[in-house]
Formats: sequence, structure tokens, C-alpha cells
Amino acid sequence: MTGEYGAEEIQVLAGLEAVRKRPGMYIGSTGTRGLHHLISEVVDNSIDEALAGFCKEISVILNKDGSVTVTDDGRGIPVAEHPKFKVSALEVVMTKLHAGGKFDKKTYKVSGGLHGVGISVVNALSKKLIVSVKRDGFIWEQTFEKGNKKTEVSKEEATTETGTTVTFFPDEEIFDAIDFDYDTIALRLRELAFLNKGIKISLKGDKEDVFHYEGGIKSFVEYLNEGKSAFHEPIYFEKVEDEIELEISMQYNNSYQETVFSFVNNINTHEGGTHLSGFKTALTRALNKFVEKGTTVQGEDVREGLTAVISVRIPEPQFEGQTKTKLGNSKVKGLVDSIVTEKLIEYLQENPKIARLITDKIINAAKAREAARKARELTRRKGLLEGSSLPGKLADCASKDPAASEIYLVEGDSAGGSAKQGRNREFQAILPLRGKILNVEKSRLNSLLKNNEIVTLITAIGAGIGDEFDISKARYHKVIIMTDADVDGHHITTLLLTFFFRYLKPLIDEGYIYIAMPPLYKMKKGKQEFWIANEKEKEEKLKELGDGVSIQRYKGLGEMNPNQLWDTTMNPDNRILTQVTIEDAVEADRIFRILMGDDVQPRREFIEKHAKEVDELDI
Repeated sequence: MTGEYGAEEIQVLAGLEAVRKRPGMYIGSTGTRGLHHLISEVVDNSIDEALAGFCKEISVILNKDGSVTVTDDGRGIPVAEHPKFKVSALEVVMTKLHAGGKFDKKTYKVSGGLHGVGISVVNALSKKLIVSVKRDGFIWEQTFEKGNKKTEVSKEEATTETGTTVTFFPDEEIFDAIDFDYDTIALRLRELAFLNKGIKISLKGDKEDVFHYEGGIKSFVEYLNEGKSAFHEPIYFEKVEDEIELEISMQYNNSYQETVFSFVNNINTHEGGTHLSGFKTALTRALNKFVEKGTTVQGEDVREGLTAVISVRIPEPQFEGQTKTKLGNSKVKGLVDSIVTEKLIEYLQENPKIARLITDKIINAAKAREAARKARELTRRKGLLEGSSLPGKLADCASKDPAASEIYLVEGDSAGGSAKQGRNREFQAILPLRGKILNVEKSRLNSLLKNNEIVTLITAIGAGIGDEFDISKARYHKVIIMTDADVDGHHITTLLLTFFFRYLKPLIDEGYIYIAMPPLYKMKKGKQEFWIANEKEKEEKLKELGDGVSIQRYKGLGEMNPNQLWDTTMNPDNRILTQVTIEDAVEADRIFRILMGDDVQPRREFIEKHAKEVDELDI
């Protein structure tokens, strides 16, 4: 590691010209995701300083004027004259694309972010940006507007401190709306604090939080296992070899779900890669040594009830594709494989009681997998689970083009009847569901296949389940959950979402899952009728219409006649659909565990915390 970080370390690859013209190429979108990505890019620079050993604290403040201030106590961006461009290195970093100290691997051995793209892109997409640097005995400041220099670097008062403060005002001309969500930012900052043990990250907006975990990814695993009964304390391995730093923490619990997250240089590798492959191979090999001879155990058996975090820091990560979601470095696989095999066998030999708990669970998982295979064969022999034999209660659509077809999952026969009569038969299919489906968070696959409603649902969608799932066989590219606007309806929606998240997650990833938003009220004044979505809209409409308004509350879809249901909730020209997306897989996994798992106390705490927000939304 070197402490040198001067102007000569700043290299430049390109200019800023295209950023404002095509912002989506650099930050993904000009919507909410892209807006929040600005904060990530600035914070990533501070994290890189932390990875290099020069930063201990990072502060993020969401200011009331719509700006964001990010401060760190790192070395500070260099301010001396750049040898090539003959202006301050600070100005080069802020105004040149791909400018930074991350390319020669002397200043930063490892880094996340977009390798020098980040801060200049934030500058280009901000109507104003102020940067303040503490280094070389003074405070230095410079101001920019829309990526262009507004002032020269000014030398301010003396200081013995070091660090960088960036305050940026996102440009309304670029973004759909300037509305930062505190919780979204908190999720990412918490994740970064877990992945970089010891660093303190504070967030201040309409709330305040400090994220600081001396346990690092061990604390991360405990956080992910909230609401589950763990078999043991988190196991932790670490190793440094050929400049590759590896950390792994894992813990078994009493659930039936596998929760394994992998990261490279703080980036969540959603599609896994060589580090995850090495982990899975070693895990199966190591645990097979402790399973009774004659028991056939597969990878999915040893991962049932496992929560694990794999974090790799590597100087030159090779990612497959542009999305940085799958690691390709072949050397990493062998490194992970060897350390997990060696350390896990050692741990289990030293802890025979824990080894027995884990192997008993693995053997039960193997038996359940075999039972699920037999259940699939049985249901297949009966003609189920195959698109050629659709369930009798399904009112299918005429279209055979999945991209043009949609299926409504409707609560109860009454609403199902209205939906069947009101739909457009050409492209809309209706599947009425009786009662509440099984809570799959507490069930293995073999139990699912004994549940009529779930088998009917799998059959109707047509893509299969488990290791036979094939999204190309999905018969509809819109799967729309349509339930009553009451507690039971919300519970059914949650049960269905849990099923999709745990067993048919690619449908969510591809954007196929939607929730219908039926109106809560019908308001009438004279001959005029208005359908109202929520309490806030109702109050606004009452003020607009004045006296003489009649209001009818719709709690159940069955209260609407077929024409009303079509007009308000099924007509593509009028309806409101919410597409189900997973912005943060880590948090989604944890929330499903809390809400749908066995442990009551975390669920009660979650409901108490969020009850006021839900009440205000009136959902």
C-alpha cells in the first residue's frame, strides 16, 4: 500500500461531452434509480479511500434544499497542478470523464464505483456542485455548474485535517423529479458499512442513522438471519493471496430458504460468478464428508437454511457483461474453494454438535427433495404442471402470444365471476384463487406440490418450478395480482409475492409481476361519477366538488359489477398497475423472512415501526 496520492497520479481518458446528452448511459436512468445513483458514486470515492486505509468516517446529509452533502476524512482530492493539463488536479477530476487515481493500481489497489466515471458524471448532472478539500495544510474550494468550472480553486483557511466534502444539486432539467428517499439510501449505506468493517457511515435527513459494524460481514449475516433460529454463531473465514482479499461468513438456521449474497469490491454480484461457484463446490464437498455414507446429497440440500456473505476485493475484477453482476476471474474460484474446504472441515471437526445439527438438516433436505421429485412426477401423471392440461377454473385468453397476454390472479369466486365477465377475452385470462394460499416461507417444495391452489397457479403460468423452471415457457408476460383493498386482500397479496419471490423469482426479475390497484371510493355529484384511489385523493376531490357529494367505499372487488371492474381496474387505458421490482435483493430477502417467518417478535416490531406510514398511505 502506498500513501502517495498526488496530481501526477490522476490519469485522463476522455471528456464530459456526452454525459448530459445521454445520462442513462452513465447512471442507468433519469428516474429514481439514477437520482440515487449520484449519491452512490460520490460515496464510492470515499469508500475507495477507506479500502486504501485512509478514511474512517463518511457522512451523508440530505439537505432541505434538495442538495446532498457527502463528507469523508480521507486524504482529500489532490489540488496541485496536473502535469499534463496545467490546471488543478481537482478540476481535472471534476470535469474529465474517466479521470482519477484508480487506473495504475498504485493509489488504489482495489476500488468499486465506475473507475473514475463517478464524480465527474455527478458534476455534469448537477446544476451546481461545490467541492471542499482539506489537504496540504489548507482548505481548498471550487464551484461548478452543469459540469463546467464556475470558479477557480481558492485557498481558504489553514487546517491540520484532511478529507473531501462534495455538495451537489441534481439538475431538474435532467431528472424526472428531485426526491431522495431516505430508506433507499440507508439500505445502501448500511450494506457498505457491513462490507467494510470498522468504517462509520452516518446519514441525516428527516431521520438520522449511524452504520458502524466492527463485526463486518459476520454482523451482516446476523442481520440477514433476523427472525430465524440460528444453529450456531456465524462462521468467519478470511484470506489474502496474490493481492486478492477474501472474506466469508456463514450461518445455518431453521428455515428452508437459501440466502447467499456475493460481493466484489463492494458491488453486489447478483449473477454470482467464480467466487460463488468456488464457495458452492467447496461447501458441498466439505459437508459430504460429515454426512452418513449411502446418503446422496446435492448442492441444493447443503444450502437449505444457509445464510452466507462472500466478499472479495480484487485489483482487476473481470466482469461478464456491462452490469457488473457476474465475476469472471478464474483464479478466485480456486482460492475460495481451498479456503472454504479447509476451514469449514476444521470448524465442523472442532464443533461436532453443530456438525450434527447441520448434517441432520441436510439429510432431511435431501429426503424432501426426493419427495418433491416424486410429487412432481405424480402431478405430471395426473396431467398437471404441463401447459397442455390447463386447470378447469382458469378462464384463458384467446391470444397465444405470451407477450400480448396477461393473467389476473383474483381473490375468490365472486370477484372472479365479475372479472371473467368484464375482461377482454382476447388477451386477458382470469384465475380465481380460493382462500389464502400456503405460506411458502415455512414450507419445502414437496409441501407446495400438495397444495391445490399453488399447483393450479404453477400450471396456469406454465413455466414449471424448481430446477425445471423455464421462463421461456411462461404463458403470460403480465401476471397481475388483484385482491380486495382490505386486510385479507393485502395478506393474500403478500402470500403470493412470497411465493413468486422464493420459487419463481425470474418472473419478478423480468418484470412480469404486477399488482392491480382498484379504487377505494366512488364519488358522485349529480350525474358526475369519480373513481378515487386513496384517502388523500378523496380529500382533494371533496374540496374541489364542495357540498352534495355521495361517497361509496369499495372494500371488495365483488361489490363492483363487471363493467365497473373493467372500467376501473382492468381496462389498460384507465387502470393503475404497480410493477413489482426488487431494488434491493438483500433487504427484500430479510423483509420476507421477518414478515412470513416463524419468529413473532421481529414481525411485531416491523409492523409497529411501519404502521403509521401504512395508515398515512391508506393501503
